[in-house]
Amino acid sequence: MATAAGCYGFRIEGVDEARRLLVAAPAEWPRLTLASARAVAGGAPETDVVGPRTAVLPLHRDGWMEIERSVPRITFHLPQEARHEELVHPYLAPGAAVLARWAGRESFHAGAVLGDGGAWAVLGDRESGKSSTLGWLALQGHRVLADDLLVLDSGAALAGPRCIDLRPDAAAHLGAGEPIGVVGTRERWRLRLEPVPARVPLCGWIALEWGPDVAVEPVRGANRMLTLIPHRSVRLEPPAAGALIELASLPVLALRRPRSWDSLAAATERLMVAIGG
Repeated sequence: MATAAGCYGFRIEGVDEARRLLVAAPAEWPRLTLASARAVAGGAPETDVVGPRTAVLPLHRDGWMEIERSVPRITFHLPQEARHEELVHPYLAPGAAVLARWAGRESFHAGAVLGDGGAWAVLGDRESGKSSTLGWLALQGHRVLADDLLVLDSGAALAGPRCIDLRPDAAAHLGAGEPIGVVGTRERWRLRLEPVPARVPLCGWIALEWGPDVAVEPVRGANRMLTLIPHRSVRLEPPAAGALIELASLPVLALRRPRSWDSLAAATERLMVAIGG
């Protein structure tokens, strides 16, 4: 019998061809079945519809996903048939965030890298260099726990799929990644990641910023909470009172560097020294 495999806190079923993107899943993780169906023209909702038991989220190009809580199950309605690996990444992340919320977990649009003692979440706005930073770290031998979605459970960070999807310019600069064509809304070059534990302690946060010089500096006071809030993947009331306050009490570091590829090596080296990686 095959060992259960999963990501984001779920044992994933229905995508046998994508097992290499998953980690060995603990028995206590609930099963999540993924399925796909051909989208019907005009069937996609215009906005997210999230209820207590079901949810429907629009995707690109007239696609959408239906999420069922009780099963649990996600059915992807896409104009064209998708490979199993595409369902696991990138399509799964929004649905996993909703299911995590129903399970009482918080999640963030973030990646994570392993440092001394556990995971450090990597936060960044669009085009902040998050995936290229994580890709560089992976190529330098550091273990990346997640790329685009980080699910948290009782002070622990849960592993995401074992890949990072780079943009063409990042793949060219890093000299890494396998071209997989246009998936979602953009062309992707897929960088495979090494296996990691399914669950590790969350040690702190790293906020990526552009600046004139390379620097790693602590974020203090109320700015720590303000750094976290914009990156929550489900922007509803937290599942537990005080949950965000507890998360913001962890160390928060700002990693600043010039917006040039030449600064990436020095910035990540300084970062890993700061977090003990």
